[in-house]
Amino acid sequence: MTTVRDVTAKAGDEPITMLTAYDAPTADIVDEAGVDIILVGDSLGNTSLGHDTTLPVTVDDMARHVGAVTRTTDDALVVADMPFLSFGVDKAASIENAGRMLKEEGADAVKLECGPHTVDLTEKLVQLGIPVMAHLGLTPQHVNQYGGYPRQGTDQAAAAQILDLAREHEAAGAFSLVLEHIPSNLAAEVTAELETPTIGIGAGPECDGQVLVVDDAVGLSEWSPSFAKQFGSVREEMESAVGDYVEAVESGSFPADEHSHESTDLDEIY
Repeated sequence: MTTVRDVTAKAGDEPITMLTAYDAPTADIVDEAGVDIILVGDSLGNTSLGHDTTLPVTVDDMARHVGAVTRTTDDALVVADMPFLSFGVDKAASIENAGRMLKEEGADAVKLECGPHTVDLTEKLVQLGIPVMAHLGLTPQHVNQYGGYPRQGTDQAAAAQILDLAREHEAAGAFSLVLEHIPSNLAAEVTAELETPTIGIGAGPECDGQVLVVDDAVGLSEWSPSFAKQFGSVREEMESAVGDYVEAVESGSFPADEHSHESTDLDEIY
């Protein structure tokens, strides 16, 4: 079983692999592949629940999907993403919501979309035994503030703020740091500055690890961001299989004799 200490020990030594998963069958596949970390991301709002953003995702939504993933995961570290307004508003509520993911749903850690307001919270959660994965750069829960999903840290002031916040969250005890959609040279600088491992998504090759949304990685999404890569074509396979099923039912070729059975004990009812 991968632990927080195992992930931290890989910094600068061995690449860290992380993928999202939102359900038991996907988690089983990802875990069997040997991925270090499974992130149950609030991106499930987009991938699984049909929302345009992650904002509508609730704590109950996350708990349901986190539990589904942990029940089938044996080796990977499972990280629960904390959804919009579940943290950072009231400290007691933040702790309760994060603790629920470990105590009731079996997660190993939580992830916070970070800013100045999450430094003290990170320290308190870690003190209580709740490991924290920090997340800087593009934080999708700020979509309404950004007006979309633009690259972050592209000027001196913004880059300096990301670097400062990275240092502060490391000092607060975060065991890893996701860097999303920032210039690769900034990600390289953050990685060099920290002992805490960095995990990039759209942040270049110099991070200690990489993460993708599993739907993008396997080719299930209709659209993927420019920094993602499709390593398969699951959507095409599903479309072909579903089309073949519809055709077989409509033509009468399914179900065939081998898909049915008769009981001789029922002969008397005829």
